[in-house]
Amino acid sequence: MTNLRQRSIFTCLILALCGLGFSLSSSAAGVRVGFVNVAKVMDKAPQASSAGKRIEREFDPRRRTLIAKQKDIRAREDRMLKNAAVMSASERQRQDAAIRKLKRDLRREQDNFREDLNLRRSQELSKLQRRVIEIIRLLAKAKGFDLVLMDSVVYASPRVELTSQVIDRLKAEAKKSGG
Repeated sequence: MTNLRQRSIFTCLILALCGLGFSLSSSAAGVRVGFVNVAKVMDKAPQASSAGKRIEREFDPRRRTLIAKQKDIRAREDRMLKNAAVMSASERQRQDAAIRKLKRDLRREQDNFREDLNLRRSQELSKLQRRVIEIIRLLAKAKGFDLVLMDSVVYASPRVELTSQVIDRLKAEAKKSGG
């Protein structure tokens, strides 16, 4: 009884899906669909590289400070190893504790640096993504597209591919703004 009931439900479901498919294909005949490869746009957009350079300039002083602290710690460790034979045990312990504290502080500063850098990159990426979506919407309206898909598309013919047009708009904007 259950097996027969399952078959009839399955058959009804298949027939319903086929009917839905036929009605969708007939109503979708006039729909204009486009596709944008957002990863490619983000890779080729001049705004992305200028944002990267801006972030690099912004974080370079902190990066240099961290590198200098690393070098200082290494120099202290080298001095301690070199002079260990002539140091008293208490002096070695004191210097070892000081070096451990410096390393701990450096790790904390490096973690903060990475978090701040990632946050800043994320902010810039988010700003660019919002602009890319805005340009996609403007292009879609201007070109008469009914639907524009992004990313998870297996195939898109060059006829519906809008990626290069989005990149061109971003490049034109970058030229106008000087970066």
